[in-house]
Amino acid sequence: MRRRLLLVTTSLMRGGAEVQVFLLARAMAARGHTVRVVSLRDPEALADELTALGIGVDSLGMRSGVPDPRALWRLATVVRSFPPDLVHSHMVHANLLARVARPLARVPVLVSTAHSFNEGARWRELAYRATDQLCDLSTNVCHAAVDRFVAVRAMPRDRIECVWNGIDLVEFDERLAAGTVARHELGREDAFAWLAVGNLGPAKDYPNLLRAMRLRLDAGEAATLAIVGDGSEADSRVLRRTRDELRLAPDVVRLLGARADVPALMGAADGMVMSSAWEGLPMVLLEAAAARLPIAATRVGGIPEVVDDGATGLLAPAGDPVALAEAMRDVAALAPALRRAWGEAGRARVERDFDIERIVDRWEAIYDRLLTRRPVSGSAPTGPGR
Repeated sequence: MRRRLLLVTTSLMRGGAEVQVFLLARAMAARGHTVRVVSLRDPEALADELTALGIGVDSLGMRSGVPDPRALWRLATVVRSFPPDLVHSHMVHANLLARVARPLARVPVLVSTAHSFNEGARWRELAYRATDQLCDLSTNVCHAAVDRFVAVRAMPRDRIECVWNGIDLVEFDERLAAGTVARHELGREDAFAWLAVGNLGPAKDYPNLLRAMRLRLDAGEAATLAIVGDGSEADSRVLRRTRDELRLAPDVVRLLGARADVPALMGAADGMVMSSAWEGLPMVLLEAAAARLPIAATRVGGIPEVVDDGATGLLAPAGDPVALAEAMRDVAALAPALRRAWGEAGRARVERDFDIERIVDRWEAIYDRLLTRRPVSGSAPTGPGR
C-alpha cells in the first residue's frame, strides 16, 4: 500500500545519520510512497539531491544550540499542508520536537529513531521518558543502544526496537570502482596503510588511536595512518597537538580533512581502524566491510554487531591503546590469503544484513504494523503492547 511519509531530521548534511535519512527517503520514494523531508536546521547538503528526486524539503530555520518555540508551529504547519499517514523523526532534537508538536496537528502514527548509544546529556534521556507516550514506537540503530536506553529508563523495553542502518551497495560499489586514489596518498607504499574516518570530536577518541599507532611504530612496524574527517577548531588542535606530542610525523599520520572520495580511499587502504569511545552503528564500518577491508576497532555500541571478532576483524576495549595496538598488529600480520578471506566474510555480512533494500523492507513492515492501529491523533497511542 502506498503511504504518505513525513521524515523529520535534526539536520541535513553528510553525516552518518543524515545520510541514512536520505537513503530511507530515496528508497521509499522509489517504492511509490509520497515522501517529504523536514530539517530543523537549514540543510548543508543532500537537499538538492532530494529535490531532484521529487522529494519536497522544508527547513524549520532553527539554529544550532538555540531553542526556538516557533519551530513547533512551523512543524505543525508542514504537517497540516502535507497530511501524512506517518511521521518518522530522526535524532534527538527532531524526535523531541516531533513528539511535543504532535498534539498541534493530525499525526496518525509517529516513529522516533535515535542514532546513538549516548545522547550526550541526562536531560535528553529524561525528556525521552517524559514524552514517550506521544510516539507509537522508538527505535535505535543497534541492540547495544536499545539495551542502554532501556537501562537508563529512557523508554520501556516493549516500546523500543532495533533497526540497523543500511548501505546502498550498488551505489557504493559504483563509487568504489570509479574512484582513483594513489596509494602514496595514504603514506609509504611499503607500509601497512590504516584508514580512519569520522568526525574529530571526542566520540571517536583519536588520541587513543594515535597512542596505539605510536606503540606500533615503537615496535618496529612499518605502518601509516590516514585520518579523514573534520570537526571544530578545538578538536583539530587537540588532534594535532597529540600527534606532535607523540612524535608522529605528518607523513606517517596524515590528517586529510573532509573528503568526498572515502570509497576510493578505502580501495587504496590495507585496513580500517576505529578507536571510538562510544558509537551507534557506524556507517563507515559498513562501508569498510563492503570494501572488503579487515577491521581493527573498539568493542563499543553497535561495532560488535558489524565486526565479527576473529572473522572479519579484531576488537579491543575502548580507551586501551595497548589492546588496540595489539589488534592492529594482528590484523596487519594476517597472511594475504587470510586477509582476503576476512574481507570477503565482511562483505558477505553486509550483503546479508545491511543492504538498504533489506532495511527498507523492515521499515515498511513496521509502518504497516503501526498503521493498522491508527491511534487518535495527539493522544497517547493505544493498541497491543500499550
